[in-house]
Amino acid sequence: MSVRVRSLEEKDKTAWLNLFKGYIEFYKATVAEDVIEATWQRLMAKQANFHIALVAVDAADHPVGLAHILFHSSTWSRTQYCYLEDLFVDPAQRRKGIGRALIDATYREADARACTRTYWLTQEFNYRARTLYDQVATKSPFVVYRR
Repeated sequence: MSVRVRSLEEKDKTAWLNLFKGYIEFYKATVAEDVIEATWQRLMAKQANFHIALVAVDAADHPVGLAHILFHSSTWSRTQYCYLEDLFVDPAQRRKGIGRALIDATYREADARACTRTYWLTQEFNYRARTLYDQVATKSPFVVYRR
């Protein structure tokens, strides 16, 4: 499959919603509908150096994967960092290079903004994705704590 990645557009809302809800379900989480709508609105606001969304699309321009990317300043650098907050590929479309294409596109967005770090989190049980992540990035020794 030839993978094309582009910016999320208004016309993608239904497909994006299905992908995002699939992502939430994969992690056995719940997110309120109003929060999902607020996320959509933020992504559509396209604040240039804040939050962007990319989609991988099939030959018919139908989204089959998503990446939500957050840019932020760092206390350890004069530059920006790039946080790949969400990455998800339609389960029926996996093992076709879509996840890698979304990560490569994320790296291009980070490079365009001169980010000195691009990072993301995943759960330990996400072995299939981690196989890819081990090929395209270095695993951090940090442990995440949260309140």
